Amino acid sequence: MNAPASLPLAQLLTHAAAAVQAVRGGQSLTDALERCPAAARPGAQALSFHALRWLGGAQAVRARLVPKAPPAALDALLLTAIALLWPDSGPPYAEHTLVDQAVAAAKQRGGFVNAVLRRFLREREALIAAIAGDPVARFNHPRWWIERLQRDWPEQWQAVLAADQQRAPMTLRVNLRHGSVEAYLARLAQAGLAAHGLPGTQAVVLAQPVPVTQLPGFAEGDVSVQDAAAQRAAPLLIGAGLPGGARVLDACAAPGGKTAHLLELADLEVTALDSDPKRLERVHGTLQRLGLKAQAIAADAGDPSAWWDGRPFDAILLDAPCSASGIVRRHPDVRWLRRASDISALARTQARLLDALWPALRPGGRLLYCTCSVFKAEGQDQIDAFLQRHGDAAPATNPESPGHLLPLPDNQAVPPPGSGASADGFFYSLIHKT
Repeated sequence: MNAPASLPLAQLLTHAAAAVQAVRGGQSLTDALERCPAAARPGAQALSFHALRWLGGAQAVRARLVPKAPPAALDALLLTAIALLWPDSGPPYAEHTLVDQAVAAAKQRGGFVNAVLRRFLREREALIAAIAGDPVARFNHPRWWIERLQRDWPEQWQAVLAADQQRAPMTLRVNLRHGSVEAYLARLAQAGLAAHGLPGTQAVVLAQPVPVTQLPGFAEGDVSVQDAAAQRAAPLLIGAGLPGGARVLDACAAPGGKTAHLLELADLEVTALDSDPKRLERVHGTLQRLGLKAQAIAADAGDPSAWWDGRPFDAILLDAPCSASGIVRRHPDVRWLRRASDISALARTQARLLDALWPALRPGGRLLYCTCSVFKAEGQDQIDAFLQRHGDAAPATNPESPGHLLPLPDNQAVPPPGSGASADGFFYSLIHKT
């Protein structure tokens, strides 16, 4: 993660600290990084990702070193530097380099930053031991999040929290209309990119992430970036096969990965719906790159009167808005942005969407409900309540309806147990209309 010579580490630390400050103020990391100069963005992103993964411990240590919080910008710089100096985190730079460059980034308050960071290095072992009893510092997640995981997954909660601290792999979906997984693996090898396929899937996992411009055939639509867990949606919805020209609704479709996957696998009449016109533009871009077509509509899936023509769908995919608690590896800011009250609010939105879309499904049709969440309130509890409200809804059985998939190698069918790889956390439930 060394910075290019034209971008001093002090400059990257300044941008990363600004991003951390924005997240602590309630802004998404994506939005914060968009304000970062393009040349500095990759380095600032890597540093801010690292800092947010270890923010709980860094906050606890800073509170001991500096009981009265300094101004927000300076505090964010201190927290970023402390997180980057955390011993178990795989510090990306030599300690003396980090301290010197943090001092340079602080400018007028460099002496203060130097004193705090050097004291942290001297007393690091004792300081980390002193905060070990604080679960937020130990697990680097908010207390409510930890407690919810403990209730939902009493045997796996610590493993899930540990998985959240890892870097997510870059996983690709091979477009089978353009070639086989084996053929694409050979193209990657020829390009000098190490990768392996996940048996029985279209998924290819790269040994190291690379810009999409380096992927053979990306611009031509030969491959897309999509996590292995997300790649389960289209095969689950299509199942044993939908008739040619079947009408399929992809509600909440942006950015379009699942819409595209459906069209790669079968000749379907797909309607891609999303409430955000700007996000819907990404669906258009994805389909255009892949040479696929779908009807795209900007509208609220929960208000069918605004967009539905009355013709029932043969299948509906509802990838509902959720906490994103299953993709924290990819979005380390999520854990710090969410509040406990968000989960019940999101669950109400999910229930509203399920109830609104159910009448648009023909008798004998199927609805696949999914969320990238590990919380049961957004998964099995949501579906149990839906089934109680709708007597004409019947759940499919495993493996058609796998339920909760935790981001752990041995807790889901994809990747296979013992593969050493893990996919994102997801929930899937396939429901038939009787």
